[in-house]
Amino acid sequence: MIARPDPVAIGRVVATELKPSTPHQFHFWTANETTIGIGAIVKVDGGRVVYGVVTDGFAYSDLATPLHDVIGAEGDPARAAASPTVRQEIRYWTAAVLRQIPEEPLQPVPLGQVFVASDTDVAQALRMDAYLHSATPTAIPIGLYTSGGLEAPVYLDADFLLGPEAAHLNISGVSGLATKTSAVEFLLASVFRHFPPHKGKVAAVCFNVKGPDLCFLDQPGDLSDEDRRRYERLDVPAQPFERVHYYAPLKADGVNLNTLRTHAELVDDVTPLTWGLQEVVDFAEVLLNRDDIDAKADAFIDFLRDRVLGRSFDDGFGNAHKVETFADLERLFRSIFDGLELTGRSDTWRTHHIATMRKIRNRLLNISTRCKGLVTDDGPSSDLPWGAFEDRTVYVIDVANVDPLGQDLVFARSVSKLREHLERRDLGVDAVIVFVDELNKYAPGDGPETYVKKMLLDISERGRYLGLVLFAAEQFRSQVHRRVVGNAGTQVFGRMDMDELATPGYQVLSPATKIKLATLPVGELMIRHPHFTQPIFVRFPKPPVLRGRDGMERFPAAIDLSFADAVARQLLQLDRRIRPNQVKDLIADRTEEDVRRALAAVRQKRPDEVLATFRKALGGRVAPDASRERRAVPPLNPISDEPY
Repeated sequence: MIARPDPVAIGRVVATELKPSTPHQFHFWTANETTIGIGAIVKVDGGRVVYGVVTDGFAYSDLATPLHDVIGAEGDPARAAASPTVRQEIRYWTAAVLRQIPEEPLQPVPLGQVFVASDTDVAQALRMDAYLHSATPTAIPIGLYTSGGLEAPVYLDADFLLGPEAAHLNISGVSGLATKTSAVEFLLASVFRHFPPHKGKVAAVCFNVKGPDLCFLDQPGDLSDEDRRRYERLDVPAQPFERVHYYAPLKADGVNLNTLRTHAELVDDVTPLTWGLQEVVDFAEVLLNRDDIDAKADAFIDFLRDRVLGRSFDDGFGNAHKVETFADLERLFRSIFDGLELTGRSDTWRTHHIATMRKIRNRLLNISTRCKGLVTDDGPSSDLPWGAFEDRTVYVIDVANVDPLGQDLVFARSVSKLREHLERRDLGVDAVIVFVDELNKYAPGDGPETYVKKMLLDISERGRYLGLVLFAAEQFRSQVHRRVVGNAGTQVFGRMDMDELATPGYQVLSPATKIKLATLPVGELMIRHPHFTQPIFVRFPKPPVLRGRDGMERFPAAIDLSFADAVARQLLQLDRRIRPNQVKDLIADRTEEDVRRALAAVRQKRPDEVLATFRKALGGRVAPDASRERRAVPPLNPISDEPY
């Protein structure tokens, strides 16, 4: 065995009456030429071992005032270099204590030699040894500490990142330079590789809310040799995610997908996301304007939800209904209004005022118009595989091109379903990471209390007990709700804006640390974690997946297909034996509503014989009966001044 050379001291602790050493901070000097800088981890050996991280640096000479230097050079800067005596310069550093060994009794840092930390020292300083070498390791790599000529892996504790001790991750930084999305992509790959076996299975649900950011997670990106070496050092595979499932709503035509992932080579992996009345009514609060939905309206919505939807229901006028779709709901309202008119009771129905009923009718039926493509009037829904989530799988819900109301609905319902299944322990996995970008929009520190904000607060405060973990990103951390960022066990910072760093939330950082944050290069982050008593700077490799804008160049979005071609393409995704002409012949002379309803039924069932099922769902052609006399419904009598 080759003996390692003894480490060479790079400095020495110095303490004066004006700047003494304390249990939380110490000062030391080094030679002018040194490998350490702001963020470097050092080790002090002076009878007890102390680890610290450099937070500030100074350089000065023995000059009493700047005037002495001017006089010595006779006012000429060029002559100062020719001085017969070179003034002594000192490099003086301030370090915050990371750990002392032994930890008790807690004492001031002793005078002693200062060394650059080794791999083992970094693990000791950051208390990573407790979860790196335990009987059930829970270490997850977050990046490489690179300072002082050293490159050491830095690990997070899964118990404090994914629960149950603490949970959630928040990442802040300026747009484009902080690499927030890239950092989350790398961390997801690291979690999938190193998730502790005793914790069970894990999956991720990512909401793509802007452009093509998350549209190509299954496509390989370009990596340099340096990036591949870093992946090997961190023991994370340098390859795209093996299992990715994409979901996107349809466009208003009901057949073309509302996503940028529509290239012919990729669109087959995108599943339509469409919901009906049953899926939407529980989240009416997200979609309805709370300013004009009062207690009476809430009571009527609860009545519909508890007594009408999905049940056999008698409207009191001899008509039986089973309301499962928005079209069924419209028929129910029409029947009630007609019945009230014919019986002369135009005021109330089952204690509910007819003006309130008209208001709710207009609001609910308007949902399918405002969110057309996501919310369907009729036909089965197409949803995520609740109860059948797969281990180490990413589920991407692309709502980048959906209006804000639809985005709120998708987020609210998806997270509610995740929580519901995790509470019952029947989701298919034991933990789910939910990634949400643009937190400044969804959980601002000011503004009204929206349904989505309340859900984010609930996840951040109680999700860790269920295995529901929030990974969130934003540009301005100071403008996000304090309880959302405050409950994040791990805080990550990319390059920051100086105006943001001037806010009170960053006063705990030294001026030098703030300067470094404002000038961080791409791929470097500052990490705060419960085990780390001070923030640590790390580098992470470029994600092994195709970036959004690069993916759009390689796989440009296809133009929308005609109605018939789009239907044929969706059926072809389910059964490669189908010929497009067969589909076009089947849907000729059929209404688009009937075709969409049959297509949704096939997507929901996913049968072995796709074409036969589609033909059966379409039903036989029925010629219109010209002899049937159309009777107009008489207008209702005005009963109120309310304009509903």
